[in-house]
Amino acid sequence: MGFFSLFLVASMPIIQVLLIGVVGAYLASGFSNVLTTSARRDMNKVVFTVFTPSLMFSSLAKTVTLEDVISWWFMPVNIAITFMIGGILGWIACNILKPPQHFRGLIMAFCSAGNLGNLLLIIVPAVCDEDGNPFGKDRSICRSRGFSYSSLSMALGGLFIWTYTYSLMQKSGKLYHKMQSKSIQCPADSDEEHSAQDAQHSKGDGPAAYSDEEAPLPTSVKPDEQTDENPMEAPLLSCESEVGDKGFWTNLKDTVHQFVEELMAPPTISALTGFVVGLVPWLKSLIIGDGAPFKVLQDSLQLMGDGTIPCITLILGGNLTQGLRKSGLKRTVIITIVCIRFVILPLIGIAVVHAAYGVGFLSHDPLYRYVLMVQFALPPAMNIGTMAQLFDVGQEECSVIFLWTYLVAAIALTTWSTIFMSILS
Repeated sequence: MGFFSLFLVASMPIIQVLLIGVVGAYLASGFSNVLTTSARRDMNKVVFTVFTPSLMFSSLAKTVTLEDVISWWFMPVNIAITFMIGGILGWIACNILKPPQHFRGLIMAFCSAGNLGNLLLIIVPAVCDEDGNPFGKDRSICRSRGFSYSSLSMALGGLFIWTYTYSLMQKSGKLYHKMQSKSIQCPADSDEEHSAQDAQHSKGDGPAAYSDEEAPLPTSVKPDEQTDENPMEAPLLSCESEVGDKGFWTNLKDTVHQFVEELMAPPTISALTGFVVGLVPWLKSLIIGDGAPFKVLQDSLQLMGDGTIPCITLILGGNLTQGLRKSGLKRTVIITIVCIRFVILPLIGIAVVHAAYGVGFLSHDPLYRYVLMVQFALPPAMNIGTMAQLFDVGQEECSVIFLWTYLVAAIALTTWSTIFMSILS
């Protein structure tokens, strides 16, 4: 196939996301005011606790086999590489640009954590539905395997995001509140930056949660309500403590506790359950297949899972409207994040996947290699906004970064998707 033909195939899923996202933006605007802050938060809860787990279970239970699990072992390694390289590039950018101290963790989070759940669930199956895709003529098989790859990516990405990225945002929040409590101003901060931050902090409730189906903490409360209504989160926002004040065993205990919380998230539990059902033949025969006695269970879960993609795309469009505002970050910081996510990381991704395939680490399925490459070219995870609201740090900056990165992603992701397919075809 020619490059232009592949470009048309790759552009269709992105156009779908844009069209539904525009609807979500309109519903969240003042012209309609249907997807209000509370509406998006409640809608996200339903997606997180019902729709996404249903989609992940129905996809994995139907398609996964023991041979697949063995052949997919490189995906967690691939995701770890994206976080590691993105984090290193973010750290280098912070040392060159020298942003305010409490923004450094946020910048590293944006450079390292990609949207490994939402967009893959939308893009990969949609590519399979297009005529002329290089992944086989049988759309149903391609779409089913695409959902399985995307579901595994979502489950693994959630573990990385709610451990590594969570730690970065937690440290940034504690540093920001410690600086406020002692009236300390970072040398790199300007008066404009602090006035924007103070105005944001005085509002209390901040912007809506930028959460998606990956987030085990889909909502947060106002800063002045956290001590009274949610005492479990109060220590995270304490102005008197820093990460360095804790001992080794306390830090280890907190890490293990956060890891267990991520394992108990509904999408993760459903993914693990789907794997078990898919791997155990007698369990699979009870649910999957025309003659299965509990086939109605699979059909019901698949029906609920079909609501995942339109809902999360509407939420995404509604959340991005909050980026139409000023922020304290310099333009060079936003440009650097865009370059890292959409130029440097995709190039590294091509090299990593090509090298892994060359030494025999990957299966011959081109769709699997396509998903691994796309994981390097995704825009930042929306869960970063959830953490920014949770720790009350950089919420307006998150809105602006999300707006620009997702606008650029419409072009960059289409272009890179075309390049990936041309390499694999």
